[in-house]
Amino acid sequence: MLNEDRIKLMTSIGMFEKREGQKIFPVYRFFKSDYIGRHMLRSFLGYTFCWLLGTALAVLYKAEDFLSSLNFNDIAGCGRMYLGAYLMGLAAYLLITYVVYWRRYEYASRGMKVYVAKLKRLEKRYEMQSKNGQGGRKA
Repeated sequence: MLNEDRIKLMTSIGMFEKREGQKIFPVYRFFKSDYIGRHMLRSFLGYTFCWLLGTALAVLYKAEDFLSSLNFNDIAGCGRMYLGAYLMGLAAYLLITYVVYWRRYEYASRGMKVYVAKLKRLEKRYEMQSKNGQGGRKA
């Protein structure tokens, strides 16, 4: 005999897995510090790579101006300015990365608690049904 409450609960769990599963399950395999640190490292590498590409393009674009001046103080001052802009941008980007992935981890941990609670409720329904003697199919 079919139990309507169990069917509703299993449907709810299935829909939860389909809707939230891609956000929750990959996140929950890591500790919070590992998850955030992993994404901060990826952000650092991506930002640095993009910054180097942008700087290379800027240097190539203004190569004639650099070569015509060849004043070491001007080049060193420009280099310090670019380094300062890089560090400030990197700090802001890493801060944003930290906040975003911290929130994603918190969202996933709350979602996992809901998921586990639904699974426990389903397990209790199965236990309750087996105690009442309604455990198998009736022929």
